[in-house]
Amino acid sequence: MCGIVGIVSTEPANQQIYDSLLLLQHRGQDSTGIATADGPIFHMTKARGQVREAFRTRDMRSLIGNMGLGHVRYATKGAAEREEEAQPFYVNAPYGITLVHNGNLTNTRELSEDLFRIDRRHVNSTSDTEMLLNVLATELQGQITGLDLDPDQVFTAVEQVHERVEGSYAVIALIAGYGLLAFRDPFGIRPLILGRRTADNGRDEWIVASESLVLESGGYEIVRDVHPGEAIFIGLDGQMISRQCAKNPVLVPCSFEYVYLARPDSIMNGISVYEARLRMGDRLATTIETHMDKGDIDVVMPIPDSSRPAAMQVAQKLGIEYREGFYKNRYVGRTFIMPGQAERKRSVRQKLNAMGTEFKGKNILIVDDSIVRGTTSKEIVEMARAAGANKVTFTSAAPPVRFPHVYGINMPSRQELIAYGRKIPEIASELSADHMIYQEVADLQAAITEGTPIEQLDLSCFTGEYVTGTVTDEYLGWVERTQLS
Repeated sequence: MCGIVGIVSTEPANQQIYDSLLLLQHRGQDSTGIATADGPIFHMTKARGQVREAFRTRDMRSLIGNMGLGHVRYATKGAAEREEEAQPFYVNAPYGITLVHNGNLTNTRELSEDLFRIDRRHVNSTSDTEMLLNVLATELQGQITGLDLDPDQVFTAVEQVHERVEGSYAVIALIAGYGLLAFRDPFGIRPLILGRRTADNGRDEWIVASESLVLESGGYEIVRDVHPGEAIFIGLDGQMISRQCAKNPVLVPCSFEYVYLARPDSIMNGISVYEARLRMGDRLATTIETHMDKGDIDVVMPIPDSSRPAAMQVAQKLGIEYREGFYKNRYVGRTFIMPGQAERKRSVRQKLNAMGTEFKGKNILIVDDSIVRGTTSKEIVEMARAAGANKVTFTSAAPPVRFPHVYGINMPSRQELIAYGRKIPEIASELSADHMIYQEVADLQAAITEGTPIEQLDLSCFTGEYVTGTVTDEYLGWVERTQLS
């Protein structure tokens, strides 16, 4: 999971990209980077840490040009502590390309071998983004017949990228002297949204970003989502051309975007994240009623912030008082996307504080958006008990996460997942909760897709069914071994 943005403007793009990355900061806190294009010249700054601490005035002044892209990183491939793993990545041929990527490639072993033995390209990091950039550069080089580049050649190169690359990828790239390219994997697993506004001189200005809130904040009209398998090319003159570049595209967006990753004020794939979370709460309330007597619950409490809409609906539907018992320190990052288990555990107490007046002597029903490793959940149950709770029922608006997520979320090892190999009562015991209730998989899918034409979601971390069809037990074992080494 990362956040990406690309802009083709009639005025300097640096501040627009910076502001956009601030809005996408929830998608990644490990590192950040911005690249701009001033004619054929690229300017780039990238660093570890969050946006506000990474860019100084001198950096912004050096980012010259009306076209650019940016990235906030949450490490899923490569090492979080290595600054050279930060995006954007750059290659100098053909023409010069700089690229950012949100997602995760699942055939990096094959790509690494092919890039060395066939393409004769050197990759200087462990990042799958650098591999993806080099595949694109190789295929684009193969399409060029003269000095100039035309969109047809770009689209044909993207077609070849789809043939060679597996996994999830939403991509934005700058091609020096020509324009901005954006494309999405044939399943549309990771989000990418196109926006437009009209400049004072009457020219179109364009933006592509991971979430719609970036477009709305910048005064852009949402045009549409980039279709699965589609490529969009925006020239220096602001002309936009698009083409479907995949043979059999089908939209299968990641369900975890709606559960946790995206901001609630975003709309992705035509689905309001906020409304989807409300519907998750409605359906979770029905499941709670079938598993316990609601008379045994005094108050419903969310774990702020992403579970708040679901918790409000649970309370309303059950007719139980809704209370905010946990106060959040907003200056601590999201614990799920902390790079290490020890860092996540330490940050829970820094991030949340339980207010004793809301807990003392009460039977508490806690609603969280999901439970992955269980580190945060266990700490929260202990905090509730220490604050005086009589009983603690822990509920999740998502089903049990029993399988690795290989499409861009850091859940690489089955052994790290609290629900792997455990029944729900065993999970409750592990968390020291009196009762544990999860959302059903069918209810999650229905809550997200209700009222839309979307028929499929990537639910692989809940079901073990991987939509690309190329993820095997052998691959999962290899991923786990490389993470432990």
